[in-house]
Amino acid sequence: MTTTSLERITVEPQSTAKACVIWLHGLGDSGAGFAPIVPALKLPSDHNIRFIFPHAPDRAVTINQGYVMKAWYDIKSMDLHNRADMAGVLESETSIHQLIEEQIHSGIPAEKIILAGFSQGGVVSLFTGLRFPQKLAGIMALSCYLPNADKLPENLNEANKTTSILQNHGEQDEVVLMSAGKMANKLLVEQNYNVEWKTYNMPHSVLPEQIDDISLWIQKQLA
Repeated sequence: MTTTSLERITVEPQSTAKACVIWLHGLGDSGAGFAPIVPALKLPSDHNIRFIFPHAPDRAVTINQGYVMKAWYDIKSMDLHNRADMAGVLESETSIHQLIEEQIHSGIPAEKIILAGFSQGGVVSLFTGLRFPQKLAGIMALSCYLPNADKLPENLNEANKTTSILQNHGEQDEVVLMSAGKMANKLLVEQNYNVEWKTYNMPHSVLPEQIDDISLWIQKQLA
């Protein structure tokens, strides 16, 4: 399958980029939705992190009456066990692989690349990171779940068995219930992944306190 390079918003550091965060948005959003988070992270002025906010392709989404919107995969139903269209998940994984390879070819090694995502973007980040054949700096999975619901993805790669995984979830999340995120966390913990779980008093969103914590986590992984 030929994959078209994803359109994206790129935020370069003031100095030469030596690390990269690839951040995937949620359903119906675009890269522009999370791009403003870069100044909110209040990183040191001499940081060398490139931020990439790709736009998901347009596709019809079943639970939204087939309405076409930016989506990393089709959501077929609200049932967690039959929610994610796996063909779409795999297609997005291929696109994210291509983005990572672009960064590696530009001189940034895989171990200096963080894969991050919110909601649907978090699903793809977690799925892709667990299967990626080179060690990444970190995997951030915000307000999301595993596409396979109650089991880890197939063809897991040992490369990221010890990679830091950050899972955040809102305690009032009515879009992706916290139990779905907790199910993913339980599976990761049972298999001894290096996963950190933290909840916040919020709905399906991010909030300033959480952004401060994320900033510290990013800086730690890319130190």
